[in-house]
This record gives sequence, C-alpha cells and structure tokens, in this order.
Amino acid sequence: MTSATDTAGHAAAATDPHASIYDHGFVRVAAVTLPVALADPAANAERHLEVLRDLHGQQVGIAVFPELSLTGYSLDDLVLQEPLLDAAEQAVLTVLEASEELMPIIVLGAPLRAKDRSRIFNCAVVIHRGRVLGVTPKQNLPTYREFYERRWFAPGDDAAGESVRLGGEEHALSPHSIITVEDVPGLRLFVEICEDMWVPVPPSAEAALAGATVIANLSGSPITIGRAEDRKLMARSASARGQAAYIYAAAGEGESTTDLAWDGQTFVYECGDLLGESERFPTGVRSTIVDVDLDRIVAERRRQNTFDDNRRTHAASLEKFDGWEETSLFGPFESDEIVAGDPDWAMAWADGPGSADGVDQHSSPQPADSATAESRHARTTGWFAYAPHSGSTYDPEGVLAERPRPATGPLRRHLDRFPFVPDDPARLAQDCYEAYNIQVAGLVRRLKQIGGDKPGGTRPVIGVSGGLDSTHALIVCARAMDLLGRDRSEILAFTMPGFATTEHTRSNAELLSRAIGASFETIDIRPASTQMLKDMGHPFGEGEPVYDVTFENVQAGMRYDYLFRLANHHGGIVVGTGDLSELALGWCTYGVGDHMSHYGVNAGVPKTLIQHLIRWVISEGVFDAATAEVLRAVLDTEISPELIPTAPGQKAQSTEDSIGPYALHDFALYHLLRRGYGPGKIAYLAHQAWGDAEAGEWPAGNAEEDRRAYSREEIKHWLTVFTRRFFSNQFKRSALPNAPKVLAGGSLSPRGDWRMPSDAASTAWLAEIERDVPGD
Repeated sequence: MTSATDTAGHAAAATDPHASIYDHGFVRVAAVTLPVALADPAANAERHLEVLRDLHGQQVGIAVFPELSLTGYSLDDLVLQEPLLDAAEQAVLTVLEASEELMPIIVLGAPLRAKDRSRIFNCAVVIHRGRVLGVTPKQNLPTYREFYERRWFAPGDDAAGESVRLGGEEHALSPHSIITVEDVPGLRLFVEICEDMWVPVPPSAEAALAGATVIANLSGSPITIGRAEDRKLMARSASARGQAAYIYAAAGEGESTTDLAWDGQTFVYECGDLLGESERFPTGVRSTIVDVDLDRIVAERRRQNTFDDNRRTHAASLEKFDGWEETSLFGPFESDEIVAGDPDWAMAWADGPGSADGVDQHSSPQPADSATAESRHARTTGWFAYAPHSGSTYDPEGVLAERPRPATGPLRRHLDRFPFVPDDPARLAQDCYEAYNIQVAGLVRRLKQIGGDKPGGTRPVIGVSGGLDSTHALIVCARAMDLLGRDRSEILAFTMPGFATTEHTRSNAELLSRAIGASFETIDIRPASTQMLKDMGHPFGEGEPVYDVTFENVQAGMRYDYLFRLANHHGGIVVGTGDLSELALGWCTYGVGDHMSHYGVNAGVPKTLIQHLIRWVISEGVFDAATAEVLRAVLDTEISPELIPTAPGQKAQSTEDSIGPYALHDFALYHLLRRGYGPGKIAYLAHQAWGDAEAGEWPAGNAEEDRRAYSREEIKHWLTVFTRRFFSNQFKRSALPNAPKVLAGGSLSPRGDWRMPSDAASTAWLAEIERDVPGD
C-alpha cells in the first residue's frame, strides 16, 4: 500500500535528482532507545510501532532498537516464564504484520524459544515488509560481575541450523546471516547483540570481511561510570577496522533499577567517524538518525587492498557466512512480482539465498546441492559481496535502477563546506599544529641531508610575493632554521616585482621578511622580461599592451630562473611555495616557473587550509607581535598572481575570477582524491554543503562577509572547469619535486598518493556532469 505522502515524495524525487539521498549512495538509519514497559510485550510492540511510523515518515531505511526491546532486558528469572514468552512471540507477530506498510528494515530484540522449547535464545529479529529476514541469536553470553545470562539463555555461536517458533512457523536462527538490500547499492546488514561487541574477535569483524557493510548492535548494557566512552571506543574501532557503519542502541528508561541503572545511549559510526549520538539518560524516545555513506564504505574497501588480503587469510572461517535473505527497500516487495515475465531472472532468484528450491521464505533453509551452494557462496561472501550494486545483482531490464526513491530532504550528517578544514575549533587547531610541523620537519630533514644542519650551510632560497603561499612557506623556513640552530638571516628572501605588482603586496613581502629576520633583496624582473619578450617577437616587447599567457608565463618563469641561479650562487636550495589546490588545477607555470623547486613545503596543503595555518601561527605566538601584524595584513589580501597590469578604475587581476572559487575546487578535490567519488555525487554533496549560507557550520576565523552560497548552476559550471583542468594538467603533477604529504585527504605526488596517466581523457567524467548534475 502506498500513501499519498509516499506518492508525493516519489514524484518530487523523480523531478529533482537531488531530492533523495538514496540516489546518491546513502541510506538513512536510526538507532532508537525508547521507554520499555518491563515484562509487557504488547505495550512495547505498540511503542515500537509508534516510533516506526514516525521513522517511516522520515524515510529511514534501517531502524535498530535495544536488546530485548519487546520485553525489557532486566527481567531476570521472568524471562523463563511461559506467559512472558508467549506474549513476546505475539509482540513480534504484531510488529511483523504492521511492517507491511512501513519502509524501515526493523531490528528489534525478543527472547524466543527453540522449536523443541527446551532452550531460550536472546534474539535480534530482522523484519521488513511483512517478512522475517533473519533471527540472530546473541553469541556471547556474559556471566560475570552483574551479568547472569547463561542462567537463562543458550549461546548462539553454534546455533546455526537451529530454529525458533514464531506464530506456528519455524524460523532458522541465523548467527552468520548477512542480509542484502538489493535496490540500495552496497547495503548488506549484519546484526550482533551487546556482549558480542566486547570479545576479542567480535562476530562483526568476520562479518565485515564476509561483506557486511552495516553492523547493527542491540544492547542492554547497564551504565556505570566510564562505560559510555568504552562503548564508543569499541564501536569506533569496529567501524574503523571493518570499514563499516556501526549502529548502536542501548536500553534506557523503564528498565529495572533494583541493582543497576541505564542511560539509553545511541550512536552511529562510519569508518571510525562519529556521525551522530543522542542525549543520554533521556525521558521518552530518543533516536540518532543519520545518513550512512555506503559509497564511502565500498570505496574504502576497494582502495585498501589489505582488507581483501585479510579476507583471504580468514577465508575458511568466513565460509559459515551466507546471505540468507534479500529484500528491497522501495518495492515491489514480493519476489514473484519482481521476476514476473522473466524466466531467466526467476531462475536467478530461485537458486539465490533465502529462496532455494522454492522453499517458503519463513521456513528453515533446505540443503542444496553442492553446485547451488557454491554458487550462492560466491555471490554472498568476499569481495563480490560488497562490490557496487551494478556488479552484484542481475537486473537485465533495469527494474531496480528505475524504482522511484522517496524525497528525503537534506542530508542528515555533518558535511564540511571545507573538507580540508574542520569546523570544530579544537580539531582545526590540532590539524594546523600537525600540518605546520609536518612541513617544518620535512624541510629540516632535507636541509640536514645536504649540509644545512650547521651555520653557514645550505641556505633556503625563497621568492616572497606578499601573498598567502609564499608567506606561509617563509614562516615554515623560519621555524626550520630555529630547529636547526641557525640564524634566520641565512634565509635568502627575494621579492621580484613585475608589471602588475602592487605596492601593497611588495611592501608586505619586505615587511614580513624583515620581521622574520631573513635576508631580503628586491630584483626587478621587468627589464629582463621585456628583453625576453622582445627577443621572442612578442608585441609587448615593442610596447603593445598585449597581456596573453606568454606575457604572464615569461614573468613567472623569470622569477624562478633567478631563484635557481641565486641558489647556485649562494649555495642554497629553492623552497617551493605552490600549494595542493594549484597543482590540482594546473595553476602553475611548468618547468622553470612556480611549478618547480628543489623542495616544496606547501605541495601537500590546499589553499583553503593555508589561511588557517597562518591564523594558527598567529594565535600560538610562534612569532613576535610585529610579524603577527604583517601576517594579518597578508590574510586580508585578495588572492592574485599579479601578472596583468590594471588600468585605473579597473578591478585587479583575481585568481578566483579566472579559475573559480577555491572553496568549490577544494571541495571537489577532496571528494575525488580521498573518497573516489564521481562528479554526480560531488555535485550533490556540494549542493548540500553550499546551497544555503545560513545552514550548517563555518570554520573558526571565517569572516562573515566571506560566507556565501553557490547555486546549482555555479556548482555545475565550476565542477566542469575543475574536471577539465584536473585532467589536462596531470603532466605537471607527474614531474613534481619532492614535498611531504600532509593531509589524510591525499597528496598529488606521483610517488605518493596519486598516479594517473598524463594523456587520460576526461570524457566519461564530463559526460556524467552533463547527464547527472542539474544546472538550475
């Protein structure tokens, strides 16, 4: 049954490619804690359904409740009573029936009897659209300190093949079940319960190797001082090592406080990053609702080859995992509807997990012949299990791809406008500390290696323009000389005014160099540049105002020609000032220009971070007040190459007017380099991050007047520019001088983080922009 709201949401998603998170590799998940009516499963079932109806309206794909959520965890010996077990079974059936009209895949907790009624299992029941997708027993039962679970429950670690009773039907226990959601690419769900997370080798670790991308943990977990942080440590570690999402929900209000207390903690991690958490010790329902990036998980596993190496190491142990069930989040929800009219697809489904030989979905799986079992295992474990959706599901008519996704509203996860610059001030300060010291340490090591570890040794030679990059490189040089025990006067700083150099930047260059204590000289490159242009037959050499690329590059090349010869003359090395953003865009003059140096200190730092590094240096008091004053003046200067003269009344040459905003370019660079995303997803994320200047957070120190939004038309235009420039300028990155990698977000060194042929075509990327990126 489809509601009017669903229909309207699907219509919105169909007309706007940015309307649904499900079109961009995300799944919305909820970790829920709710007041439990202790030993009253009927009341708890209704409370679950109240929450689930709300989550359905929020387009949540997975909803995870606490351990034994239908009965309460703190039952003690009551859990052995038949009335309670009967009521718990009926409560599961109540939710099962109501789930037919609910979108979320429901993961709830209940005590269930074995088919012979001689044992009870502490179970997580996975329900979707009127089907039981899995019944996972708790594998590790704590019976120490305050815990007595072995008194009541049978362990589930060896319960594969056992069955429990639900409404007169038997359902196989599935301690090693991984559930595939075939119309949400990359979504494969595994469930573990509370203590399972705390053992040295948790079930989720093997499940991740077997292909699970999302782990749900239903937890009772009474609270004591420090336990909340321990839980987060365990979950963060599991999500980071397993390159997975980890959804955690603990019991809270309503549990017995006879001897214990409960805090109802919920949170979600993704690849070690905390996506969200709820208030602890709540009154009433609390949910952590966030959007998990499945594309990120798949890409990280693809990139980190040791993940798959580890899978091969443990291949024998992973044979127990199987994809017991498949479901689809967006319907149709009966397999006969999906395969109708397609005998080939019907055959593929017939021998697939959970539907072998036409067995009813709610009954125990039947033995299959070895060929079928081998085929099933090949599809549901190992690399194939977490490969992109298009490679893992047979979809000859494109039915899965065409199913409408609901409009979901804005993305529910923290998304940095500046992915290289954390919004959190403490984290930003930590990043700046590490970045600055990585740069300094790199230069110190290089100078030591070539005789610069003593006074009078190899000297840093640097061109200073009064702009951001050369300013930051100079303060890196100054700190390096301090650590080497050398006087800063051994830094040879040169400013080389050209045809468009302003007095403001030339003055900043001199003031900063002298404040730092460097040796400073001015070399006017205009006569030599004019002579070169004249010798070349360029019109400017004859006095004509022709300001083309040659005119600009002659000046850029002349500066570095001088610097290299000065380094020869004075026994020094040229310290490069160009940054990561310029390398991505090819915004540098190849060869003897700002592309080249003897050692580049800024090549691993993007433009959007450099200004924050300078602010951090000021705030930390690394240099004296006079130096800090000049640094502030540099921060207030617009980014410009200052190569083209400006007539009176005209706006001076601006880098961002020429190649676009560094904010958007660095955004694209991060998600291409670190995440491996295509332009369609990058544009979606950019629209979420930059579509509204008033929404979300801004990094500390970002001026109010600089806070602006970008339209989808602007995002598409500048993403096209970025893509064209990134591909066409790889030849410059293939010949980079040495420079340290600074950020986990990546570097562009051909010896480090990025290898790419210089003659690769951007056709497929540009086609995706034209096809998938809205421009209105």
